Amino acid sequence: MTKDPELNRFSAAEPANRVRVLIADDHALVREGLRKVLELDDAIQLAGEAASASETLSRLQQGGVDLVLLDLLMPGCTDVDLIERIVKAHPKLPVLVLTMHADPHIARRALEAGARGYLTKDISTELLIEAVHQVAAGRSYVDPTLSAALIRPQAELPQPLEQLSARERQVLIALVQGRALIDIAVELNVAPNTVSTYKSRLMEKLGQSSLSDLVRYSIRHGLAG
Repeated sequence: MTKDPELNRFSAAEPANRVRVLIADDHALVREGLRKVLELDDAIQLAGEAASASETLSRLQQGGVDLVLLDLLMPGCTDVDLIERIVKAHPKLPVLVLTMHADPHIARRALEAGARGYLTKDISTELLIEAVHQVAAGRSYVDPTLSAALIRPQAELPQPLEQLSARERQVLIALVQGRALIDIAVELNVAPNTVSTYKSRLMEKLGQSSLSDLVRYSIRHGLAG
């Protein structure tokens, strides 16, 4: 396949200095697309792929990764949990989030958790490659459509879910992802009736009368799985 000369303007590095990228996304089609995009740049080398939180952490233990290109919500984790776990285990390893969520409040949480970059999945191929190089070089990179919103004080950002505790947010995200109450209970190491209590509390706090209403509300505010 002929490579796009415009994309190759990012390929000044010698092969020995390539950025080794781990693609972490639970959708095989997305990983395939990202792989094809990154292969357009001779200064980027694919270090592997992961489809879950456990696969991501296991691969990172093997070394040989310069940057993690990470989906925000992965099986085996909730909210920004995986970012925090990666940063704790590998504090010098940059994490670049690539997600469908364009909510500046979610982006702020990801960056506060330790991510060095945040992109939405409708970003152009060229900007994705630029972001990989910028973040790998130790600089921050935020989707241009979110930059202005993130500069504003946090109090000015849309915060429909800010009233929730961290555990309530975990349960909510798991519910949005379609997980059964028993599975959520096992993952969070709590009793199933405790999860039911959280669900009821979430519906009360967010003013929703059913689980389907709660899920639709959450999706509208950027918590789709």
